[in-house]
This record gives sequence, C-alpha cells and structure tokens, in this order.
Amino acid sequence: MTERPTTAVVLGGSLTGMLAARALADVADRVTVVERDVLPAGPEPRKGLPQARHVHQLWSGGAHALEELLPGIVDRLREAGANRLPVTTDMVALSPYGWYRRWAESHHMLLCSRDLLDATVREAVLADERIEVVEGVEVLGPTGTAAEVTGVRIRAHAGLHDDRHEGRHHDRHDGLAERTLSADLVVDATGRGSRASGWLTDLGLPAVERREVNSGVAYASRVFRAPEAAREGFPVVNVQPDPRAGKPGCGGVLLPIEDGRWIVTLFGSRGAEPPTDAADFVRYAREDLRHPVIAELLAHAEPLTDVAYTRTTANRRHYYERMRTWPENFAVLGDALCALNPIYGHGMSVAAQGAVALRDTVRRHGWGSPGLSRRIQRAVARPASAAWDLALGMDVFYPGATPKGPTLRDRLLAAYVGRLLYTATGNGRIARRVTDVTSLERGAAVLLAPSMLLAALVGPLKPALTGPPLMVEELKAAGVR
Repeated sequence: MTERPTTAVVLGGSLTGMLAARALADVADRVTVVERDVLPAGPEPRKGLPQARHVHQLWSGGAHALEELLPGIVDRLREAGANRLPVTTDMVALSPYGWYRRWAESHHMLLCSRDLLDATVREAVLADERIEVVEGVEVLGPTGTAAEVTGVRIRAHAGLHDDRHEGRHHDRHDGLAERTLSADLVVDATGRGSRASGWLTDLGLPAVERREVNSGVAYASRVFRAPEAAREGFPVVNVQPDPRAGKPGCGGVLLPIEDGRWIVTLFGSRGAEPPTDAADFVRYAREDLRHPVIAELLAHAEPLTDVAYTRTTANRRHYYERMRTWPENFAVLGDALCALNPIYGHGMSVAAQGAVALRDTVRRHGWGSPGLSRRIQRAVARPASAAWDLALGMDVFYPGATPKGPTLRDRLLAAYVGRLLYTATGNGRIARRVTDVTSLERGAAVLLAPSMLLAALVGPLKPALTGPPLMVEELKAAGVR
C-alpha cells in the first residue's frame, strides 16, 4: 500500500457512480464524484436520467451487493415505501413458453421508482465525509498516457449555487474555466453516453472490441394509482413477447412501487412499437400483447402521468477486459461497460455487483500494485458478462437485431435455455435454478449440471396453465371481478 493519501475520481453521479464512490471510500482516503447535472436533493426527476421514467427492479443479487456496500440501505428503502416481492411467489408472468407457476419463494426483488432509489442511495453515500461531489461540470477527458492515467480534465458549464445543497459535500466553482483533478484511479461510470473508447484511442491505445444487439424495442410508460384494495401486496405482472416467432414482438410489465402506485411499461420491437398517445396506451395492452391481463388490471386504475417514451434500449458491450494493453489507474463499469435492454431489469444489479468487485479487487491487491486496473476491469466484467448472455438469449432473435443474425453459439445457447424455461413452467426445482441465474445470485454454470440436463430432456412435470395465475382475491382487489 502507498503511504501518501490515495485519491479516486468517479465520473458520473447516477446510481453506478454513487455505488462506485461508496466502494472506493472503503479503500481510498478521498473520493470525488464528477457529475454533469446539479443533483436533486430528494426523489425528483433529473435531466440526465430519462430512463428513470420506465420500469426498474433490483434483483436480489443486486440487493445483496447494495446492502454490502451500504449496510441498512434495504431497510431504509423499505421504510421509504419500496416493495420487497418474493420470486416467483408474487410474479404473474407469461413467458414465450407459457405461464409460469407461482412457486414458493426462492429469491426476491426490490421495487420502487428510480427517483426514490437514487435519492436514498445518494443520501447515504454523500453522508460519508470522504466523498465529495463536483456538480455542473463537463468531463473533457483523462490526462496521462497509454500506460498510465493520472487524472481527468473538467470544465464548469453551470453555477452550483443552490439552496438544496445545504449540508452536502460539494464543490462550488462558479466561473472556473477548466482544471485537472489528479487521481490514483479514475472510474468511468457515465453510462450509455460514455466516451471511454474514444479517450483510450486518443491516448494511443487500439480500438476496443465492441458488440451491439439492438432489438429495436421502444418503451412507453405511465404511472397509475392502483385501486385502493390493490395498493398493498400486489404481484408483478409480466407479459413477454416471443422473439422466436421471427416477427415483431410486444410485451408489458406492471410493477407495484411506492405510495400505492403501479408503473406500467409497454414495449414493442420494430414494426410493433407502443403508442406515444395516452389515449391508445390501454388499447395496445389489450390488443397487441399476447394476453390482455395488464389492460384488464388498468381498467380500474387512475393514470397519474402522461406517456414517457424511449428507444434507447440497445444492448451494447465493450470488451475492455480483452484489450492487450490497458492503462494503469483507469476503469470502466456499469452501462459504460455493458448497457443492457432495461426490460430484463439487470442494469442496477450489475452496477452494484461491479462496485463490490471494484472494492474487493483494490483490497486484495493494494493501491499501486502492477496491473491493478486490468484486474479491476476483469473483475467488473464478470457480472456484466452474465447479464449480457441473459439479454442476448432473447434479443438477438428479433429481426434486424444484428447485421448477420444470431451466431451458432447464440442459437445453441438459446435452444437449451429455452428448453429450461419451458421446463420451468411445470417444474419448481428447475424454476428455482433458473431464478438463481436471473436474480444474478449464481452464475449460468449451474444450468449445466447433469440434473438440469436431465430435467430439460424430460420437460415440465405439470400441465401448462391456461391463464394468468392471479388469485381470486387479487382480481377482486383490482376490480376485475
């Protein structure tokens, strides 16, 4: 370990950046978060996070990582209104292979608005005196060479005086044109808009290997007030498309969030995009999805917002861990490393697990150890790679998702996983193993165990369900019966 004080700079103040800062505060003397926006003081929307208007979920694998970084944070989220839903007990899901049964709890997910999650995490992170945030600045790029990054250049583009920041550790620098923040480690957590690949080539490094799978899915989301009797303990409802059909797919998700609200996201691939018009929202859910259950549930719910719309859903992976040379003191994580179709709900969990991997790698090898940044990059790539394979298993089959269509590996992997998902509709043990992986609690290797291969060969042990497994009392609470 170095004797002088160690410093880290995290680029990006969203969830990934805040968790990275918290992770580094355990191993560095000082952490500075650099953020383009002026961050809100509470659970409010912000310009730099348009995806917050759509469904988000934190799988238990991510929730465990979040709790490891911020002990007690799950209780704080629950007290603020977040829901804890057991998986698959409180899931009503139509897969491409049929309805899943609601098996006994194997894992769980945390559900709340993204605004609430970010605000709760941000408050907990910035309570640490070792962490400061520099807001309202533009990142110009790293300083250093192809062998070693020494810091980052920033430029102010907005004043930071704001009464909402009373008591927060932040840096006011009205009128400052440009300056350099020196650091022992610079972490890029700037999300989908990351410029890391260009920064590295500017430093003299070769272009990074990159893959994009764009299903062309567009999202339309609205928030509803649930019927009064359905504001507590209501399940997730998920109608998935079937990309194997080789035609545009439509789907929808209803998530119960804080304050008795439901957030509903409808989505469709090229040629079947959901409407931007609020008047057409429920019609799409009724007529275009493979089952009208979400439309039926919305019949007695009160819309609270207009439709939020996005097409920013492509899966994009940068294989930084495969580069032959990698500079010391630089790392990339979160969406800047691996951006995923948000409908699978893995982005936040991958960010939390990546932050834990970042902290543990520095702890294990120590500041200044040769090759530390390469080790960090390989460590944070592991949870990203697991989620990447899960997303591609579905999205690669949409028309136009890739220039050449699915690879042989894609087809073989999808065929086997598809058989497992079909088996999971009628086999509780297999359903648990599948959710081990989808919850990011275990790696995909568990799906290759001999017992799994045999079960996949046998298929479901129970007959297929003919409709959504909603209980009578749930239907009554929602006003459907």
